[in-house]
Amino acid sequence: METIHNIKDEDIEHSFLKGLPLSFVKGNVFLPLHKEDDKLLAAVADNQGIFALRDVARTYNLKPKPLFAPKEIILDAINRIYSQTSTVNEVMGSIEDEDFSMIATEFESPKDLLELTEEAPIIRLLNALLMEAVKERASDIHVEPYEQGIEVRFRVDGILRKILNPPRIIQEALISRIKIISGLDIAEKRLPQDGRIRLLIGGKDIDIRVSVIPTAFGERAVLRLLNRQMGILSLEMIGLEGTPLRILKNSLSKQNGIILVTGPTGSGKTTTLYASLLKLNTEEINIITVEDPVEYQLKGVGQVHVNPKIGLTFASGLRAILRQDQDIIMVGEIRDLETAGIGVHASLTGHLVLSTLHTNDAPGAITRLIDMGIEPFLIASSLVCVLAQRLVRTICPQCKKSYPPSPQELKFLEAGLNGEKPPVMLYQGTGCNKCMGKGYMGRTGIFELLEITPDIRSLIMGRKDSQAIQTAALREGFKTLIDNGIRKVISGITTMEEVLRITQKDSQG
Repeated sequence: METIHNIKDEDIEHSFLKGLPLSFVKGNVFLPLHKEDDKLLAAVADNQGIFALRDVARTYNLKPKPLFAPKEIILDAINRIYSQTSTVNEVMGSIEDEDFSMIATEFESPKDLLELTEEAPIIRLLNALLMEAVKERASDIHVEPYEQGIEVRFRVDGILRKILNPPRIIQEALISRIKIISGLDIAEKRLPQDGRIRLLIGGKDIDIRVSVIPTAFGERAVLRLLNRQMGILSLEMIGLEGTPLRILKNSLSKQNGIILVTGPTGSGKTTTLYASLLKLNTEEINIITVEDPVEYQLKGVGQVHVNPKIGLTFASGLRAILRQDQDIIMVGEIRDLETAGIGVHASLTGHLVLSTLHTNDAPGAITRLIDMGIEPFLIASSLVCVLAQRLVRTICPQCKKSYPPSPQELKFLEAGLNGEKPPVMLYQGTGCNKCMGKGYMGRTGIFELLEITPDIRSLIMGRKDSQAIQTAALREGFKTLIDNGIRKVISGITTMEEVLRITQKDSQG
């Protein structure tokens, strides 16, 4: 039997998939490919696939021609191809004349969503939305009710994009369906609710955080998608390099002190904390975290989920875990004086503490702690370094092209390169099917890392403001977010437009 090791989309004739349920092709581990003369070619993994191929070929009056392929290759192709066969718009078109106002029925778990094709219209619509969100690498799905209708938007690489405008009549059924599969109370429509869903979507293990809130026109839902199979990224993979990477690794090797990661919501702070824990996690060290919520499970790490409803706050959770003989503590966020105070105390008594703050830049974290009420001498004694970060979209590798920089770009580059000669060519994405015409695919971080040196420590003790601290740090070689962004522009990772879009938000704020 002929063997193949790769199944491309262009090898598959979709007409042969019609009428073949996902459960049938997955269960028999076989995938019809295309017709060749009077034969139907199909990828099979074993004799069971050959028997299934014979049955399918007979219905088309063709002879079966099995091609052996590893089971993993066939299943990957099946998930990929079947996730492309039913788009949101196709589902909407197929149920236009049906009764949209029906209440969602109970979800049967754990089924692969791709197999639920014959269910009620509202179920098929939500399934199609979830599958399309995974296919487009969306991090969030927004279901937003308005006076005249509903708007469904996906956030892809940090940018929201409208996907669908379903009729207003299906709002209650769609929200009810979301509530059912996330374990929420469908009768409660006056109060905000938070839930969680864990599903298989096209063979991918997806964890979904659900938030439902009441608005003037009904309930609004936001679904945050986390692909559990992607795993935790390393420090290098999130975009850290050079001096900031070296300083952070050195700081993580210390026995005690506080390391802070700052930035606005959605800037990747939690991802950086997880990457840091990934480097620190060994059998010899006891690590405990207090998070809201626990986004990824870390083997060998004790993770506490904050629950304010029962009094388990960051402060009370942190106070409790100090009695757990821990070496390293991660606190999801420092939100108040009590949490900050306990964190500082823990760092001064021999623990390494990792946490986040919401500030625009690294020097601003110091003034924020002082404003919270922490004494400057305690900050100076405990703080090791502060990493500020943002996420920028990266250029799509499929449509990446070089171009000569404009006069405005050259002027900006020269200001940020401190006398270095600017590049002759920059890069941008022209837009293609792979990136949905955006020119960008994926994101990476831009960073600034403030190391607490003796001079910076003296300024903290003297209650100097963040501008004075930044000025002193610049004399010691500190590089700002925009400096790091320019380096990534020159390297062809992102564009000047993208760096300006992200950094100008701070100046406008």
